[in-house]
Amino acid sequence: MAETKTMIADLVSRARKAQAQVEDYTQQQLDDICLAIAWEVYDDKNIKILAEMAVEETGMGNVADKIKKHKGKVLGVIADVKGVKSTGLIEENAKTKIKKYAKPAGVIGALTPVTNPTATPASNAVSILKGGNAVVFAPHPKSKVCSAKAIEFMRKGLKKVGAPEDLIQIVAEPSIDATGELMKQVDLVLATGGSAMVKAAYSSGTPAYGVGPGNSVQIIAEDADVKDAVAKVVLSKCFDHATSCSSENSIIVADSVYDEVVAGLKTGGSYLCSSEERDTLGNWMWKENKKGYRSINPAIVAKSAKVIAADAGLNVPESTEILLVEGAMPLEDDFFSQEKLSPVLTIWKYSGFDQAMEILTRLTDNCGTGHSCGIHTYTDSYVERMSLEMKTSRIMVNQPQAPANGGNFFNGMASTTTLGCGTWGGNITTENISYKHFLNITYVSEWFPPVKPEDDEIWGDFHKKYKG
Repeated sequence: MAETKTMIADLVSRARKAQAQVEDYTQQQLDDICLAIAWEVYDDKNIKILAEMAVEETGMGNVADKIKKHKGKVLGVIADVKGVKSTGLIEENAKTKIKKYAKPAGVIGALTPVTNPTATPASNAVSILKGGNAVVFAPHPKSKVCSAKAIEFMRKGLKKVGAPEDLIQIVAEPSIDATGELMKQVDLVLATGGSAMVKAAYSSGTPAYGVGPGNSVQIIAEDADVKDAVAKVVLSKCFDHATSCSSENSIIVADSVYDEVVAGLKTGGSYLCSSEERDTLGNWMWKENKKGYRSINPAIVAKSAKVIAADAGLNVPESTEILLVEGAMPLEDDFFSQEKLSPVLTIWKYSGFDQAMEILTRLTDNCGTGHSCGIHTYTDSYVERMSLEMKTSRIMVNQPQAPANGGNFFNGMASTTTLGCGTWGGNITTENISYKHFLNITYVSEWFPPVKPEDDEIWGDFHKKYKG
């Protein structure tokens, strides 16, 4: 333990020295840093290397989709931060006489998931360094090599623009002890990963941003463009073998279009399991531990539908991309209602929007409160009702959930790989974590002649309404 503490202390010390060197960097210099590191993990040659290494090391996802993820996510983040003020005077309000000055949060300890071991540090590094911070990444032990390669590429980018390379570092030999020590020594923790990791981050005694568990659910209403909705669900669910926490885990479909949706899913490569096959699949996907508790089988996470089916003992067509199962009531007792991190999709039928909302609420409350949900519809009242009633941080309308939640060029969400889920999901914010979450803001307030309202301006209408 003493060696671990010394090793982490050395990384943090080097990070602080590097950060001190950029303390007086101009906005342009900080932007050049972001452009430099982003290019290294956006360049086709480099991301091909990273994608291949990630799949080989973790056995999760597929190379083609990981390349697309890098291209989209890194471009999205750099587009969000380019030209945005993040140091010095960033805002001035003439009416309130308030000026805001941005300063670094400090040294960030960033925990990265095995499901997204290269694109997550790539996009997070851009957001973190935008404010003049330094970062030490703590990768998952099963993805330490590919994550280290991503950091190696970004350090080359820093060198090209004359910035200290130790602005970006990584724990070379990650462990629970090393990650725990890192969280104690840094100024701020960014935890992207499982609920146990996030809980540890919030318990570290250091300020932290974490994410809640995902279990994204989409409603397909009776007025949906079924062909478009199905195509988007398939795209989202298949992408990188559903490594994303935003990948649809369930869809709730109006009875009037249910058969059409199922037919479309089958055409799109889905295999609908029979009742017997559903039981066989469930017994493989959730294994019982020594204490008698059933939890997700790590062997199915981010594997292809064909691999999962074969390992479960199911015989499915070679063209199968998604394993489709029908949900069972009570859904709280159905393991298929939970987050699956695999191309296994649960479908539920509803009659009337009241029932759709009931199923959606129960699914979300059972697993994934605060994360996200969506709907395919052109009925504004449906969207408004979801917006008012759902305890969720983001609702996507007529969009593929996985690429939409974290921001994309077809919506206005901030680009990120880290999604806050609010107090519903045990997090401090509902926002998509971006560069602004790594800034300390100094408020400078100047005096102006008092502008004090009269009592009647405040309570006049109230007293008239509630006489006596």
